[in-house]
Amino acid sequence: MELAGPFIKWAGGKRRLVHMLSRFCPEDMGRYFEPFLGSGALFFHLVQTRPRFEAVLSDSNAELINVYLQVRDRTAELADALQGHQQRYYARREKYYYTIRETEPSDALERAARILFLNKTCYNGLFRVNRSGRFNVPHGTYKRPNICNRDALYFAAEILQRPGVKMMHANYAAATQRCRAHDVVYFDPPYLPVTKTASFVDYTRESFGWSDHVALAAEFERLHRLDCTVVLSNSETRRVRELYSDHAIKAARVGHLINCDASGRTGQHELVITNSKMKRRAKIEARSINF
Repeated sequence: MELAGPFIKWAGGKRRLVHMLSRFCPEDMGRYFEPFLGSGALFFHLVQTRPRFEAVLSDSNAELINVYLQVRDRTAELADALQGHQQRYYARREKYYYTIRETEPSDALERAARILFLNKTCYNGLFRVNRSGRFNVPHGTYKRPNICNRDALYFAAEILQRPGVKMMHANYAAATQRCRAHDVVYFDPPYLPVTKTASFVDYTRESFGWSDHVALAAEFERLHRLDCTVVLSNSETRRVRELYSDHAIKAARVGHLINCDASGRTGQHELVITNSKMKRRAKIEARSINF
């Protein structure tokens, strides 16, 4: 049976890699931390394939965490708001998109509905803001996007309402300070650019640069010494390999989904780094997996 996926699209989302990533997570999972939440693809996969476990879901993107909170707490109202967006969008298309993009609602529910509407109608479901924190992604080219997917919202709400699931607006370092031995942590940060022109890290006002990747590698090591299971995704670059050279590294070939020309989505390599005891007997080097 096909498993239900995330309710929100996210650039770099891991829906195509969840089967591989889940193999590094112990079967008898304790607490699970996902500090770069995005679409939460691995989390939603694990909750459908493992016994119930405690989860701490977090992100530095306040708008994203607000969306999750509104899905959990005000599902019906949010679905109704999205239905209204969908009807008006179908009538006015691009003009309506840019009208909503320029709004800044103060109500938490309206903010969540705006972000989900933009996510379903913008270019490739991308979330990007400028230095002023304003969403600046252009209109997409979808003919009739399903802006109000009630089934997906109610499924996500049921999962997020479970007593063991906690959500917080925090950067990764603040979230992982709560970790203790035997916890499982999955890091999916903004990727280190492969080229100088491929920088794509503006999910919040503050970009995620090289010094942030170095600090993240140090936190990976701290959690390793704490006896946590740690899994991390990043781009296939020499500098990333050097940062995590003491750990198992696996290369996966995945589709390049952020490309305006579909013919250019030929695939690229990403790295999965782990200290998982299931893979520590030997380092795993550059073997491609096609998805």
